[in-house]
Amino acid sequence: MSTHEEAKAKATFAVSSDRLSSLPLEMKGKILSHLTVQEGVRASTLSSTWSDIQNLICFCPVLTGLRLSSFEGISCLNIQAPKLEYLDVDGAFEDIHLDAPNLEEASISLEKYEAYQSVPVAHDAKSYLNQSLGSLTDVKTLKIYGYFLTYLSKGCILTKLPAVLDRLENIHLTICFWDPREVLVACSLFHNAPILKVLELRSFSWSEKSGPMSMWDQDQASIEEGTLQMDHLVTVSVEDFLGLDYEVDFVRKLLRLSWAPALEEAKIEWKCEIDCGMVFKKLLLALPRVSPKAKVIVT
Repeated sequence: MSTHEEAKAKATFAVSSDRLSSLPLEMKGKILSHLTVQEGVRASTLSSTWSDIQNLICFCPVLTGLRLSSFEGISCLNIQAPKLEYLDVDGAFEDIHLDAPNLEEASISLEKYEAYQSVPVAHDAKSYLNQSLGSLTDVKTLKIYGYFLTYLSKGCILTKLPAVLDRLENIHLTICFWDPREVLVACSLFHNAPILKVLELRSFSWSEKSGPMSMWDQDQASIEEGTLQMDHLVTVSVEDFLGLDYEVDFVRKLLRLSWAPALEEAKIEWKCEIDCGMVFKKLLLALPRVSPKAKVIVT
């Protein structure tokens, strides 16, 4: 292609992008609603703005799978897709709203987050957990990675969501066990998943970049006194286990009869180089096993 042809092609692309971006929302919606998913994606690439990609999602009634990765600079990730069944989000965003009642599998990873001030539980405060996951009543597999649980722990932590996640069987979770608010959010999620069978946890260890370590006081009391029943939980695994007190405390709770009476296997991936004998003696002997058939595997 000659230099003249290349310049002409770039100019055509720029004009097309400007034309799509400048159209009214209703007109762009009508155009996108008559396109197939493939045609809609090609059309949306004519504009680099998130609003046009968001319009594609909202106005494409046959969209069943969506993957968004390696993005940043989005203030609010707003996804409204009534037919969406699979969602994979991996990027940097400040806020997220999900409205996808037919979603069956969701994987959300937040790459980075702004430091936040821990907010006391209040009835009139915003619930990030409900805003993000409250509509996912058909979800079967939920994966929360990166700093997304930190995001969910802001604002009001609801013990009970307005809608029960009564089809959720598998949860994969990256969690800061040292942060009581993250543990409370995780417990709220477990509480609203009555048929949860598989729980995979990855311990996110504390560092100076994480800010000051939270103190376990009132929040810890809420966990101790709360009733959490996971009658269908069969297997639980914990990766990057360092044997620190806050990790041991949470796993001990999982081994309680009142929490998981059907538990068959607890698998712990030991990361620390020190001897784990004393840690697991404290873990296993302090409380009775969940059931005679339950076994603990350390790797």
